[in-house]
Amino acid sequence: MPSFDVVSEIDHQELRNAVDQAQREIAQRFDFKNTDSSIEQKELVLTLRSVTEDRLRAVRQVLEEKLVKRGLSLKGIDWGKVEEASGSTARQVVTMKAGISSDKAREINRLIKEKGPKGVSSQTMGEQVRVTSKKRDDLQAVIALLKGSDLDIPMQYENFRD
Repeated sequence: MPSFDVVSEIDHQELRNAVDQAQREIAQRFDFKNTDSSIEQKELVLTLRSVTEDRLRAVRQVLEEKLVKRGLSLKGIDWGKVEEASGSTARQVVTMKAGISSDKAREINRLIKEKGPKGVSSQTMGEQVRVTSKKRDDLQAVIALLKGSDLDIPMQYENFRD
């Protein structure tokens, strides 16, 4: 029976590459001279630092550009509040979200049941959703349906089996 899995994952290597490229651009750009702007990465948590909120917004923009160029979705980013840090600097903590929460999985299952073709079933398996059907065309219609819906999480479609 044909099936595929809906997952929400982040490629750690691409994330590291995007952060490195953003860091390099910040170090080279003239408008960031003497601002001590930086991006630190610990697993899926990034910390942006700069002297003012304005410079911090510019760091965020550079990071967003690099993430998009590396093929990482901006939907999976949880932007924290801008905080005052020591030495009159600004700091922002950014968390990358991976995995499909149980609430989002329920939402995906409901969407497939309501708007998907007849004969398509879906079930939650941990942090992924498995979709099965007798026809491959129905599965492709479900992928198109999920791509068109706005669920605020980055989704990938894996393990397409016949």
